[in-house]
Amino acid sequence: MADIIDQCWFSRPEGLPEHICAGGIVVRYHNNSAYIAFVKEKAFSSCFLPKGKVEKGESTEAAAKREIGEETGITELILMEYLGCFERMDYKKTSWKKIHYYLFSSTQKNAVPTDSNHEYELKWFPCGKLPQILWPEQKKLIEENLFKIINGGIKK
Repeated sequence: MADIIDQCWFSRPEGLPEHICAGGIVVRYHNNSAYIAFVKEKAFSSCFLPKGKVEKGESTEAAAKREIGEETGITELILMEYLGCFERMDYKKTSWKKIHYYLFSSTQKNAVPTDSNHEYELKWFPCGKLPQILWPEQKKLIEENLFKIINGGIKK
């Protein structure tokens, strides 16, 4: 399957149902370096940040934690901050997604994804050697927040 995402994914056609989604960047600090968690699905050559649909009655933060847990296996998450919302079509181009992204930190290095519908693999990358990223908004999200990621987010 080719990993081609062009700008048509970011223009909403009429009549598409809308879904609220959530996900995030998970950063782990080790030896004065920051590493970002990505998932790789067997069918794709590119990686992406974990994200998925918000369930009824669930907050976007709770959905992000649940989706990250399912897609990466990482459950020890500490919220650093909310990073904003991006919009695009889903991969099958059947619905419009509003995706809320959060920045989390974790000390959990190894984890096994629990999503039974996909063949995900957790991969950690240092900030200076990021992989090819499937979704352009996720690359932009990382680039816009790289200083925060490297320096441990906003201190409270």
